[in-house]
Amino acid sequence: MHSVIMEERMTDRLLSITEAASVLGLKPKTLYQWSWKKRGIAFVKVGRSLRIREKDLVAFIERQTTQPT
Repeated sequence: MHSVIMEERMTDRLLSITEAASVLGLKPKTLYQWSWKKRGIAFVKVGRSLRIREKDLVAFIERQTTQPT
């Protein structure tokens, strides 16, 4: 149910690498490396800049979340 509410509030807003890295608690360099290696999150190339869709970032976080057994 929580993810349904999140999806309704999400937009197709494009986040900068710095914004996304801040949300994840990572350095922007890590996300640039992931994009180069084509792993982790889906990236959008806008001109020479990389962006991450807000909904893709949330989906990535949900995929990385584990539930206690």
